[in-house]
Amino acid sequence: MKDIASATGGTRLIPGGTHLNTPSMEHREATLRRSGDVDLFVQTWQPTGAIRGVVALVHGIGEHSGRYGYLVERLVGAGFAVVALDNRGHGRSGGVHGHIDSWSEYREDVHAFLNYVSAHFMRLPLFLYGHSLGGLIVTDYVLFHPDGLDGLIVSGHPLRPTGSAKPILVLLARILSKYKPTISFSLGLDDNTLSRDPEVVRAYKEDPLVHRRVSARWGTETLATIDRVRARAGEIRLPLLILHGGADRINSVDGSRELFGLASSPDKQIRIYPGGYHEPHNDLDRELVATDVIEWLIDHANGH
Repeated sequence: MKDIASATGGTRLIPGGTHLNTPSMEHREATLRRSGDVDLFVQTWQPTGAIRGVVALVHGIGEHSGRYGYLVERLVGAGFAVVALDNRGHGRSGGVHGHIDSWSEYREDVHAFLNYVSAHFMRLPLFLYGHSLGGLIVTDYVLFHPDGLDGLIVSGHPLRPTGSAKPILVLLARILSKYKPTISFSLGLDDNTLSRDPEVVRAYKEDPLVHRRVSARWGTETLATIDRVRARAGEIRLPLLILHGGADRINSVDGSRELFGLASSPDKQIRIYPGGYHEPHNDLDRELVATDVIEWLIDHANGH
């Protein structure tokens, strides 16, 4: 693992997101060396004053950690540090776009990422936050590594994806995954279904760090992980907050309802935002979403 973190100040432009004015915020970047000589890009934002807790953020398919500017600004303003990575094959991390050989690569990347976070923020409450693909990554992760976390936040979970899981595409992916695992397909997602805010959609369309293709192996590994999480969701006992847009056309809100019902967490909450699209943190309700997340974090950080 190679840490090349460096502090920065001034105004930080988050690609596809917002300008973060940072007089009361510190920002640094790091590189983590992972399996297959893949370097993972990690960035940290933290208050210059006291820190209530730490949020480790895992993003969705085809995007990157820089698209969470508003949420980061609100969390840091509330006293939480945010550490986010670009998944392998995404953003400024190494790897083939939209490809993994095995889902375990994501899982062990998150394990290394959380070790990095814990080393930099010892003895502080630690929360894992995943959106969409990131939601699947983090719910799978806690089935194998539940220790060391004070809570789990899941947004737009893909337990019931729509469109991309058509039977003919699933069959094709399973055949090609065996013989041509790196062959890629378009995700086929409509950019306009990400958010009701046209500026968010425009920024996404113009973002050079966004990609829209996934490999056949990625497809079969993702489908297998959805099945595994559904089968083992009863093992999730961490404090749990689930967020979902009520009109999400990428991942059905019914998947989050199902996850909520399956999880054994004695402390679990679900927030569904009526009319909301796929990215609650970037949608028209983002102020309410951020407030809900902050209130939940403060409540659970105080109980640490």
